[in-house]
Amino acid sequence: MKSYKSKVDWWLVLLVAGIFGYPIMDGILTHDYFLSVLFSVILLVFFLLSKTVTYKIEGENLIIWHTKIEISTIRKIYRTNNPLSSPALSLDRIAVVYNKFDEILISPKERNELINELLKINPSIEVKD
Repeated sequence: MKSYKSKVDWWLVLLVAGIFGYPIMDGILTHDYFLSVLFSVILLVFFLLSKTVTYKIEGENLIIWHTKIEISTIRKIYRTNNPLSSPALSLDRIAVVYNKFDEILISPKERNELINELLKINPSIEVKD
C-alpha cells in the first residue's frame, strides 16, 4: 500500500486561521471563554480532518477517503484548478476520470509519483498536463 498526502495551499491555512482565530482571540479579550473554547474545538477538528486527506493505492484500487476506485477503470487524468468541493486541500489539482462519467478532484503533494504508480497498474490511462 502506498499513501500520498494532500497538498495544502498556504492561503487556505491563513483563511481558516483568520476565520477561527479571530473569535478565539476576541473571546479571550472579552472574557467570553465559551466562544474561545468553541472555536478552538472547531479549529482542532478542521486540523484533524485535514490530516486524513490522503490518497492510497491498495493493490488494484485507488482509495480516497471512503471512495474506492478500481485503477483499471481510470480512463484519464488531467490538471485542473477547479474549485468544486472535493477531497483536496489545494487548488493545484488533478481530475481522475473513471468508469463512464465519474470524476473526482484530488491534490496529491507527490502528483507525478502518484500518476506513475497508477500508470504501472493501468498503462492505458491518458495523462494530460
